[in-house]
Amino acid sequence: MEFSFTEEQKMIRDTAQAFLAEVSSSNAIRSAMDTEQGFDPQIWQRICEEMYWQAIHIPEEYGGMGLGYVDLVVMLEQMGRYLLCSPFFSTVCLASNALIVAGTDEQKQQYLTQICEGSLTATLAYTSKNGQWDATAVQGIVTAQGDDYVLNGTYRYVLDGHTAQLLIVAARSEGSEGEQGISLFAIDSDTPGVKRTWLPTMDQTRKQAEIVFDNVRVSSSQLMGEENNAWPQLNKVLQLAAIAIAAEQVGGSQQVLDLTVEYTKERVQFGRPIAGFQAVKHQAADMMLRTEVARSAVYYAACVAEEALSGGLLADELGEAASVAKSYCSEGYFKNAGDALQLHGGVGFTWEYDVHLYFKRAKSSELFLGDAAYHREHVATLLLD
Repeated sequence: MEFSFTEEQKMIRDTAQAFLAEVSSSNAIRSAMDTEQGFDPQIWQRICEEMYWQAIHIPEEYGGMGLGYVDLVVMLEQMGRYLLCSPFFSTVCLASNALIVAGTDEQKQQYLTQICEGSLTATLAYTSKNGQWDATAVQGIVTAQGDDYVLNGTYRYVLDGHTAQLLIVAARSEGSEGEQGISLFAIDSDTPGVKRTWLPTMDQTRKQAEIVFDNVRVSSSQLMGEENNAWPQLNKVLQLAAIAIAAEQVGGSQQVLDLTVEYTKERVQFGRPIAGFQAVKHQAADMMLRTEVARSAVYYAACVAEEALSGGLLADELGEAASVAKSYCSEGYFKNAGDALQLHGGVGFTWEYDVHLYFKRAKSSELFLGDAAYHREHVATLLLD
């Protein structure tokens, strides 16, 4: 596949880079990390009102810009590069995609319009305490009671789950296993019986929460898609999200490379900058190679995602592209971040330098939605089928 950016995509990239350099500085990141909310509401409103990024790939009929998934990935790469602290990923790459893929016309009109207006944040809750990322992660139980449903269960690792106003929740019918019996619901976070708790984690640039549903009653109008048969839609949403987080990982890989090259040019040892030593050059070259290969995997996957959203591809093609990108980018980002720490010497671990923030994000994003081994196994399974 021959790929090159259009003029519009170059403009999106350059605009995102300039804006994020302004609003997502080192001081801004650290200030957001110190709060339980995890982001600055004023910056989020600027993103929504000035940049309109939250609407980039939402169809025009719901107030969005109607651009493609490649355009979204272009922007996500820059967000990963600048460690943007915001509810963007949870709202756009999880919840909005879930609404686009599985929502009813009424739900799309209601919620996507609000997201485009910047008045609604949202997230996806489907994982439990078992540490899985596939269909077995769905452990919440839904029971039909007349025309309504009752949800019970505990969800973990929910991005921005303690602040999101809308929860897209996956639950299974009692007695079901695997990919069977899964349903999706759109639930307001202030619904009686919903308890949300912020979870302190290693990576405080992206907040997570635990959400407990205790006999939460929801109406049939909140059901997304077909009852007990929502796994194909949920799986597609997770594949799209894997591509999105891989794009952020590419941005992070590029930034730790840039920070390392800059530092090694300034650090003097034995009378000259350490960037002049052959061993350091080799390590930096390896970091660059990992970044460029990862970037190729991500933009190929983004092209596949764009076709999949338009109905032009089989689910296996999207799944394969997403898993290839997520597996390579996860390992590449973490290795680059580790090498950056080594090349910074002792100061790489100190609070004054930003390298350790990228190292923590690299590890958390490696595990989120499945690590490299999980996705390689998925690719192997697809090839054997």
